[in-house]
Amino acid sequence: MSRFVDTLVATATKRGQQRGMVTGEPKEPVRRTWAEVHEEARRIAGGLVAGGFEPGTAVGVLAAAPVLIAPTVQAVWLAGGSVTMLHQPTPRTDLAEWAEDTVRVLGMIGSDLVLLGEPFDQLAPVLAEKGIGFQLITELAAAEPLPDVVPTDEGDTALLQLTSGSTADPKAVRITYGNLYSNVKAMVDRAEFDFDVDVMVSWLPTFHDMGMVGFLTVPMTFGVELVKITPVEFLSGPLIWPELITKYHGTTTAAPNFAYAIVGRRMARVDDDNAYDLSKLRIALNGAEPIDETAVRTFVDAGARFKMPAECVFPAYGMAEATLAVSFAPLFTGLTLDVVEADALEAENRAVPVPEGDPRRGTDGVRSFALLGRPLDGLEAEIVDEKGSALGEREVGEIRLRGEAVTPGYLTMDGPVATQDAEGWLATGDLGYLVDGQLVICGRRKDVIIMGGRNLYPTDIERAATSVEGVRAGNAVAVRLDAGSRRERFAVVVESKLAGDTEAEKTLMKQVSARVRDAVDMRPYAVVVLPAGSLPKTPSGKVKRAATAQQFADRIKKNADS
Repeated sequence: MSRFVDTLVATATKRGQQRGMVTGEPKEPVRRTWAEVHEEARRIAGGLVAGGFEPGTAVGVLAAAPVLIAPTVQAVWLAGGSVTMLHQPTPRTDLAEWAEDTVRVLGMIGSDLVLLGEPFDQLAPVLAEKGIGFQLITELAAAEPLPDVVPTDEGDTALLQLTSGSTADPKAVRITYGNLYSNVKAMVDRAEFDFDVDVMVSWLPTFHDMGMVGFLTVPMTFGVELVKITPVEFLSGPLIWPELITKYHGTTTAAPNFAYAIVGRRMARVDDDNAYDLSKLRIALNGAEPIDETAVRTFVDAGARFKMPAECVFPAYGMAEATLAVSFAPLFTGLTLDVVEADALEAENRAVPVPEGDPRRGTDGVRSFALLGRPLDGLEAEIVDEKGSALGEREVGEIRLRGEAVTPGYLTMDGPVATQDAEGWLATGDLGYLVDGQLVICGRRKDVIIMGGRNLYPTDIERAATSVEGVRAGNAVAVRLDAGSRRERFAVVVESKLAGDTEAEKTLMKQVSARVRDAVDMRPYAVVVLPAGSLPKTPSGKVKRAATAQQFADRIKKNADS
């Protein structure tokens, strides 16, 4: 039996009798212990096995409510299968197109079974029309419990995590039972979890690795109290997040940059100083690359009035290819920035520190990055140049990872693809450097804009653009044009409430162009202004640079020519 499933079962019979999961907030909160979740998981697993489910079977799961998702994914693991959380259609989704994409994904992972739960059980006719096999979770839950857990080996597939690229060209990260156990155990150890005290609060989607692994699998595996709502509930009223942290004395939460910025701004407008009590919060994880210091500051400043300790900010580095977490910043240190010389970084790939008190701090001649801590136990990292040679302290290159949590490969439309070289190293595609053993991320290799012998990082351009009044916070994208050519250029695409007002747009474009020019000493080829909600984003809210460049190519060219 795998260590992961062993731990799940042991937790259900011990700590799971007391600790559990609250769902249904804010309208109909219901709490079930992890033991009760496990009992339902055994019934669902019993239904699967009675229906001919074989060990190693890949299953797609499509449900929104965490109360259904938790026992369903556990049931698949108890039955010896692997879980894939399918991309969920929204009210704007073309269902015919979504069904075609789903067929492609299921073919890629070798699955002919989708487990359907509310509200997506209404999609049963769409799946049937496409010949996609499905079973309703509620019907499976009425079966006799699985008498004996199906044995799994460490190398068997537990999770196939879909990446956030194009759904028309999908790719899944293969996470084994051994990968999963190694990473969830390393996370709770490094975060110094007290399983009998800590309370996790999350609205993150379960089809994203942070929501699925970090804020469902971790608490379910070790018996940590969890309050879980859906992204829709958060987006409908973002202040539900601090409300739930207050109500349930939350100690641990996580979110991307945009959520910290939104909630920080809204908390700042709350009149009642006693509206929230965030004093128990010890971990507010931010795993964005890079972490937006402005968003963090907004959240910390607003939270201080509600007794939130600033040091609860918990920078991290993660990726699905490492199951989830690669490194955590030291506990209770908050956001620590490494301030470096811009010229040395961009022209020489060196992170030369700018000391405290230096007059260059606060000018456009420096860049700042979050310190993200040392790799978790069982993982090692190194920085290499383009030839694969190891680099030294504060030398910028590609980050490579090796260890128990690293995926053995991808599933793609063209078949399986290995991720590790002969020595077990995974090339992450992330550029960064080391400081006293701590990782620092500068950006993605594929996104770096090379102009005049300098490496320009999109985040520096985007930070400058969003500093212009009228640009929506977190909604500016620097896109690389003519990559690899001698005429490589970049454009800036922003969202603004001024979109549609021709004169206001022109003024905003000039202001963005000038601000970017001041910040990075390069002028954008074009600036495009879009209405709110136009930029393509990942399920976790990160902007998609390549997709933006492709989707708005005509607008970029038109604005450049005008």
